[in-house]
Amino acid sequence: MNACRLILVFLTYLCAAVAAGAAPSERDVIAALVAPPMSLGERINDNGVYQLLNSGGAAAGYVFETEPMAPLPGFSGAPINVLVILDLDGRFLDVRLLSHNEPIFVSGLGEAPFHRFFEQYRGHSISETLVVGSPYGAGDGGGQLVYLDGVTKATASVRIAHESILAATLTVAREKMQGVSAGPPAAPDPDYYEDLTWTMLVDQGLVAHLRVTNGAVRDAFRDTIWSDDDPEAADSPDADYLDLWVVDLGPPSLARVVLDDATLDRLAHFREVSGSDEPLLLIETARHGLVSEDFVRNTAPDWIGMHQDGLPVALRDADLLVGLQQDMPQALHDGVQMILRTDRRLGFDPTRDWTLKVQAVREHGMFRPESGAVTLSLTHRTADRFFARSDAVARRSPFKEAIRNRQGDLLALSVGLASLLAALLLAQSLLAGLRDYTPVRLAILAVVLGFVGWWGQGQLSIVTPLATLQAALRGGSFAFLLYDPFSLLLWGGAIVGFVLWGRGLFCGWLCPFGAMQEFAHHLGRVLRLRQIEVPAHWDARLKRLKYLVLAGLVGVTVLAPASMDKAVEVEPFKTAITTFFVREWYYVAYALFWLFLSMVLFKGFCRYVCPLGALMAIGGALRLRRWIPRRIECGSPCQLCRVKCNYGAIAKTGEIDYAECFQCLDCVSIHEDPARCVPLVLQIKASRRPQRCSNPPERVPAQ
Repeated sequence: MNACRLILVFLTYLCAAVAAGAAPSERDVIAALVAPPMSLGERINDNGVYQLLNSGGAAAGYVFETEPMAPLPGFSGAPINVLVILDLDGRFLDVRLLSHNEPIFVSGLGEAPFHRFFEQYRGHSISETLVVGSPYGAGDGGGQLVYLDGVTKATASVRIAHESILAATLTVAREKMQGVSAGPPAAPDPDYYEDLTWTMLVDQGLVAHLRVTNGAVRDAFRDTIWSDDDPEAADSPDADYLDLWVVDLGPPSLARVVLDDATLDRLAHFREVSGSDEPLLLIETARHGLVSEDFVRNTAPDWIGMHQDGLPVALRDADLLVGLQQDMPQALHDGVQMILRTDRRLGFDPTRDWTLKVQAVREHGMFRPESGAVTLSLTHRTADRFFARSDAVARRSPFKEAIRNRQGDLLALSVGLASLLAALLLAQSLLAGLRDYTPVRLAILAVVLGFVGWWGQGQLSIVTPLATLQAALRGGSFAFLLYDPFSLLLWGGAIVGFVLWGRGLFCGWLCPFGAMQEFAHHLGRVLRLRQIEVPAHWDARLKRLKYLVLAGLVGVTVLAPASMDKAVEVEPFKTAITTFFVREWYYVAYALFWLFLSMVLFKGFCRYVCPLGALMAIGGALRLRRWIPRRIECGSPCQLCRVKCNYGAIAKTGEIDYAECFQCLDCVSIHEDPARCVPLVLQIKASRRPQRCSNPPERVPAQ
């Protein structure tokens, strides 16, 4: 216990250290990551959010890092920092990994899979419900969810990165992009019907109307080089330059009033093909004409733009021929008609004020005319009663999403853990007394290695406790613990084991690398390799080494957290279990060293070096009972269990050192075997001698 006290003193000292908060990267670093023709504009807040500029120097979006706004700790305890580039419509132009210390990528799978994960965001919108996982078995809302492929063996890390991206992006959207919706937009209600006429539309403000005279446009160009470039405006100042009518065709009740049957049919087909687009009918009856002679159908109109909440809204020609109802005013029939469309998924809300901006364009000069324009604006909104707002698709919490993706594995693990706990708690002696106990134990360890380790990626590691410590020191979130429910369930089992058995449940039954070492030991026996017997005094000294390793890792975590991913390589778990030896040669050589050593030295890594084993031994202080049965003869005179214990966890006195006991049950097996337990053997022999009384061996409470 002296080692435990040293650890506690060391922890108390180290906890006085305070980690510095994250600061945005230098501007030059960010600017170099913006691909031409785009460029980095001015910094617009203290969290490192920059403007994105297009080739003409106009605002085109936002550039920011995730760490300053969403510093969610990863498994190393350090946040995953990602560069996000958004356009003004809320679409991801680029998402790029900047920095991280996730052990599985730093010195495991390599960086490439992590970078490929971030490439999936490009082209998606923040209005979409993005989740990491598989659509299979999604159930409710599955069709509205957009699934991003995770990274096998690193699901927890990519979920943490995903949550960081969403948190930072939505922070920017709320602050800078009020017009970009982060949820389902209002959509026309197909079941709502209202009998209306054109006059009723005009009277109720369901039609927007903008009338601008030649004189008003002339005044707008006054004192410019274009002031005299429209003779018609000068000759007829009171005549109309622009007479614009705008109707939202999204609501069926409005479309029926203005469009003839053929156009309604074309519009219905349009809705089937592009159900998220909001069609807007524009009719111009004066001399403006809506578009220039160079306009190409099915593209953005060159003289018309739209804004909502101060942000541009993308408009595009719907490429639909327009026919009006016969009872519409003749002037509208004679005017220029076109249907534009905008995507509601990009945040456009027709029930809130939006502004249509029409350019009045003039040219000055004969050979190389210079163009100038003034903007004519119209603000409109369509009544709420024509629209329905679907409830936002509830994006499951990362924990629930992770559970859904691994529900089969979690069910199998739960059944296995429950069965193992029940067997060890209620039928320990029966299990250990089986004639074929060793094959049964090896079969269980094979399942642990294959299912828990290689398939389920459930090898517990010291990385998780160290990341938890770092999060506590930084005052960060512990949410990263929920991103891997498979490992979390194993941690729960290990903690239950602390109370019932000490470290033995995990170290003896649930550790995949421990299982590998045990198989290596049996292989060495089959090959008749000479076993290394460590003298008792050296064995006791070497067992303290793991506590020093644990203390060193705690020191690195607190004082040099950037080096933690390298320091935790003292565990060969990532090499042997997580990556199945697909790593750099020196990591593979290190892991194989311990496995080959286990062929001649029983579980050398577990007994002497494993920092997680040291932590488990400390956690074993929660043990509430002595669960190994003993007899009064144990230790004096019988030493059989002590001699047979490969872990050196039994003293000469017969007392059990539970901090070093791996719950292999070998001593329990001997205790229950009348052919091997010396007191039982003597009792049987004494019972066969006639006319001689002999008291049976006395059992003592478990030690």
